[in-house]
Amino acid sequence: MQLDQADPKGLVRESYAIEGISAGECRSIFIDWALSLPMAAATSAALATLIAHYGPGREDHPMTEVLRAALTAPDTPRRRGGRAGRMTARPD
Repeated sequence: MQLDQADPKGLVRESYAIEGISAGECRSIFIDWALSLPMAAATSAALATLIAHYGPGREDHPMTEVLRAALTAPDTPRRRGGRAGRMTARPD
């Protein structure tokens, strides 16, 4: 994937240019970036392109951390209660 396809609005490029940007600001920019991608775009390919271009030499940059975290698969969701959890047999 080409860099201009991976970052159509230049949001990620600009995040690397901001001095002292925080992780929270990078997460906000990431959401804007994700929403600006075309529906047909392969998000993982775009992330890999951005990391390959901007990541080397900037491993500690908050945006690099956000981009890498976006590539990791989320944990399998677990049930946290609800009716089924309340209706299980309980010891008397």
